[in-house]
Amino acid sequence: MPYRKLPRTDAARLRALKTVLENNELYTVRNRFVDWDTINRAQPAYDRLLTAVEQYRVTYTAQLRSVGKADRLQRNAVMYVSHFLQVLMMSVERGEIKKTALRLYGLDDDARTLPNIKSVGGLLKWGAMAVEGEKTRVRQGGRPIYNPTIGMVGTHLDIFKDCYEQQKRLRERTSRALDALREVRPEVDAVLLELWNQIEEHFKDEPLERRLAECRKLGVVYYYRKNEKIKNEELRIKKNSFNG
Repeated sequence: MPYRKLPRTDAARLRALKTVLENNELYTVRNRFVDWDTINRAQPAYDRLLTAVEQYRVTYTAQLRSVGKADRLQRNAVMYVSHFLQVLMMSVERGEIKKTALRLYGLDDDARTLPNIKSVGGLLKWGAMAVEGEKTRVRQGGRPIYNPTIGMVGTHLDIFKDCYEQQKRLRERTSRALDALREVRPEVDAVLLELWNQIEEHFKDEPLERRLAECRKLGVVYYYRKNEKIKNEELRIKKNSFNG
């Protein structure tokens, strides 16, 4: 005996509701067997779910597109900050810049290795300190570093930061869209449950195969258990062999 099961996916929910809403026989007074209250709830439920699905799809697609761009800009910013700090440390090692000047960049006097700039937080922190430290040192009379210049470092940092902030906003929008989608699903499932109960009630006295066929026409979804699938397939093969 097949069993009924409410849809698990939003696409299946929309398909089940659409099947009912597009069946003209349900709207005639003589043939109507689904009450108006349920039918009137079905259309708004369909519209709300469709809108929520589309909004989530649009925001999620935009978020995915931004990921590749942000990764590329982050790599560029890391490269510029890394090169600048390496030149700074080599200048200190050659005696061109005093060790104490490293404090302006948030580094120890004896710093020889780069801080962690691979993470977003580390990049933004140390990148900003590099920019401010260089500006302060130059204001105090120091010679600017030219390869790369702090202007180029700051530009790539700003570009990445803007993209990163946009990506955060997109993630927040996607999260809100997903919350809205999760909120509407129980309403849709409740409407579908009422629809399917009334549809099955209408065809309850029909023979099993006809009843299943008529309910399926109106969007009711049935599943066979694994052993039932095998048995039905065997019967179908035997039937075809006999007819042949």
